[in-house]
Amino acid sequence: MGVPAFFRWLSRKYPSIIVNCLEEKPKECNGIKIPVDTSKPNPNEVEFDNLYLDMNGIIHPCTHPEDKPAPKNEDEMMVAIFEYIDRLFNIIRPRRLLYMAIDGVAPRAKMNQQRSRRFRASKEGMEGAEEKQRIREEILAKGGFLPPEEVKERFDSNCITPGTEFMDNLAKCLRYYVADRLNNDPGWKNLTVILSDASAPGEGEHKIMDYIRRQRAQPNHDPNTHHCLCGADADLIMLGLATHEPNFTIIREEFKPNKPKPCGLCNQFGHEVKDCQGLPREKQGEHDQFADCPPGSEQEFIFIRLCVLREYLEKELTMASLPFTFDIERSIDDWVFMCFFVGNDFLPHLPSLEIREGAIDRLVGIYKNVVHKTGGYLTESGYVNLKRVQMIMLAVGEVEDSIFKKRKDDEESFKRRQKEKRKRMKRDQPSFIPGGQFSPQALGRGNRSSPQAISNPRQTAYEMRMHDKHNSTPSVSPNTSFTSDGTPSPAGGIKRKAEDSDSEPEPEDNIRLWESGWKQRYYKNKFDVEVSDEKFRRKVVRSYVEGLCWVLRYYYQGCASWKWYYPFHYAPFASDFDGIADLPSDFEKGTKPFRPLEQLMGVFPAASGNFLPPTWRKLMTDPESSIIDFYPEDFAIDLNGKKFAWQGVALLPFVDERRLRAALEEVYPDLTAEENRRNSLGGDVLFVGKHHTLCDFVSELYKSSNTEPVDLPPELCHGIQGKLTLNENAVLPDQTIQSPVPQLRDLTQNSAVSINFKDPQFQEDFVFKAVMLPGAKKPPPVLKPGDWEKTNNNGRPWRPQLGFNRDRRPVHLDQSAFRTLGHAMSRERGQSGSGIYSNAAPHGAYQGNPYRPLLGGQPQIPKLLSNLRPQESWRGPTPLFQQPPQRYDRNSGAAPLLSWNRMMQTQGAAFQQNQYQGLGGPMNYPHRPDDRMDRGRQGYGPGRPYPLPPPSGRYNWH
Repeated sequence: MGVPAFFRWLSRKYPSIIVNCLEEKPKECNGIKIPVDTSKPNPNEVEFDNLYLDMNGIIHPCTHPEDKPAPKNEDEMMVAIFEYIDRLFNIIRPRRLLYMAIDGVAPRAKMNQQRSRRFRASKEGMEGAEEKQRIREEILAKGGFLPPEEVKERFDSNCITPGTEFMDNLAKCLRYYVADRLNNDPGWKNLTVILSDASAPGEGEHKIMDYIRRQRAQPNHDPNTHHCLCGADADLIMLGLATHEPNFTIIREEFKPNKPKPCGLCNQFGHEVKDCQGLPREKQGEHDQFADCPPGSEQEFIFIRLCVLREYLEKELTMASLPFTFDIERSIDDWVFMCFFVGNDFLPHLPSLEIREGAIDRLVGIYKNVVHKTGGYLTESGYVNLKRVQMIMLAVGEVEDSIFKKRKDDEESFKRRQKEKRKRMKRDQPSFIPGGQFSPQALGRGNRSSPQAISNPRQTAYEMRMHDKHNSTPSVSPNTSFTSDGTPSPAGGIKRKAEDSDSEPEPEDNIRLWESGWKQRYYKNKFDVEVSDEKFRRKVVRSYVEGLCWVLRYYYQGCASWKWYYPFHYAPFASDFDGIADLPSDFEKGTKPFRPLEQLMGVFPAASGNFLPPTWRKLMTDPESSIIDFYPEDFAIDLNGKKFAWQGVALLPFVDERRLRAALEEVYPDLTAEENRRNSLGGDVLFVGKHHTLCDFVSELYKSSNTEPVDLPPELCHGIQGKLTLNENAVLPDQTIQSPVPQLRDLTQNSAVSINFKDPQFQEDFVFKAVMLPGAKKPPPVLKPGDWEKTNNNGRPWRPQLGFNRDRRPVHLDQSAFRTLGHAMSRERGQSGSGIYSNAAPHGAYQGNPYRPLLGGQPQIPKLLSNLRPQESWRGPTPLFQQPPQRYDRNSGAAPLLSWNRMMQTQGAAFQQNQYQGLGGPMNYPHRPDDRMDRGRQGYGPGRPYPLPPPSGRYNWH
């Protein structure tokens, strides 16, 4: 889930950590898609060793996407997951390891949040289905048009939980997928693949971190390994920093607000279900060729470079005249710890610390002022010094009252500005906006169809006049009052109704943190106790401090206790953290995780009971059940000062583990053999192909039938260490692998092999050191003075580094080039890009399918451009876009010898080496020349009919 608003705050404060991904797209030849060769160098100019996939961040958008119609069945979902992984693999191209981790059974501390989310999802899903059905009936009763309702069961996203049949089938499909890629994809040739499915306990991202920690503690680990972790959770950034690996990058989808979503009733874009009118679908394009294409662009990815974030933090956290030695690694650990106070998956944030109000900056400022008195750092390798933390918290408590008052002032100021904005928009609204063919179109949106000629303009003009006539109002005096529908009101006027006011109804806030007595009201409303109850307040603070210690240990050492959880819905105040220095921070040892079906009983609402065995399901609905109080049909949501329900606190009862286990003991005998298998805990599985150096070693283990664990030889597997044991359902060479997806073929000539894998084991009290390993080389610095000063270099604005290559020189396009593109590029070329220039055909397609940019009926282009500059002002022969279109023979089967074709003939080899995506969309540009001095001129080949431009990359105008 991560920390809400954390990534947005981080990317705005430290902008240079973001790099756009360059992606090579597969080509199409005669209708056949040619896959990308991932064995070639990475187009992002960086080579990654290990790729880690937090699979739940892939499963959710593939099974119930928000910006396109959902898959029709489970098979389509699996194929969508395969394609998503292929796309990520194409971008990253790992050379050593691919680690895929699916969320398994989570610690008890996480189950509270999972329970809240699943109860909400079930409630919102049922309410949404009822609302859709009501609106559908109203539209049809009015004679509206809606496509026939598909007879299919609503997909319950709660099935993406360990122990369900869906997750078991997903594990089978992923095993098939890995075997298929190891057999057929050259980029997977020497790759080690580890799959940790939902049967292995632990959250996906923490299973990945545990693997990295344990490998770092081995003597064969390469300290300069380049890691890349894929996931959308903001806490992955803190987890990556906690590894202290110098080369750690995160890849995630680029967030684009206000993406169009299809209506759930008519499947059209541009409106929501509540605004659906049941209108027939409009033709998309001249021949309706874009009927099934969403108007948005394909989701793009970005890199988050943690090495650059470390540079930012080193600059920000460096302190002079410390009474102890400054250590940037320890300072970063303290920064990660302070981020926990603004929220995480296990604890509610403190009432006075909101990340949107600059809470982290405030904490860092207090930390730098107080650290001189603490005598040392707040944390060390995941263990907290509570005496020093107490000093920080009490310093925050001193300013809590001013924080609450400023928050109220900011809210009032925002409401005032919004009210003025609404009044201004009403006042400036045009009296008439033409519709139909004359309706205004937004600029720069990359419309799917070119502007069409006006048909029957007289009829259209008549309709507009009649519409204007019917909507016109009689002239009235300035003092005339109006009713809500716009008609003049009777003399004397009427009082405006409440719903006509500019203010929006807001929930009543009984706490009023900006008024005196806020602490008494908070504890009375949230905990139902008096503020004078010191014993209860100490209990809340103690539980919260335990939570801080547990979370930090979880990030740096692994799960300290599978049973611990924070037993309250709300957090204490920072001013209550007095006397925490002596609180114990130890946890019960030897705890075990829940079993998968037990966890389902702990997090599922009764509405999702169909994923459970019948007798287990009955415990959720039977009024006589001993645990029926765990599954309320309805529950309250406390907005807790927020505006939206999803930000509020779901007031659900906490599950009593002892009562739950006692109730389940009676129904355990009812489980079938298949259900018992799904209810068991599993482990990781390692896959290699026939070209891998470990393949023969694993094959010999199966031939010897050795059931004892065997050490993995690190020299055969990129330094990876662990234990190998034989797998009962292994993928073995020369055995046919049945496809679990009917539309995919079986693997009849398999050469891959799989085996159980277990990470190196350590004593329970072993401490993984949070330090940078000996031999690790820090990457070259990226930041320059311009990151800290507005201008440098003789007053010229500083430009950040784009991409991973420090020596890259950006290519410049002059205004003339943009004018040429704007006239010559077709705007009917699909929806893959986000702008009008991003839909251009890739250069690599010019040879096989000659591209004729001027054959779209555009003979007016030379005339348009000739008005800008005299024709004699161009140097050399007539440029391509001014040559007469008569030279191209439409009926000729031979490709015209355009300049692009001549260039492709001379530089064809270079194009095959490396195609990479440009900034506007999926465009495959030719390979970058080796001579870096010519980087600004890579579009000019020997066959070009006119000379090179001047060194500035611009044309010279006379």
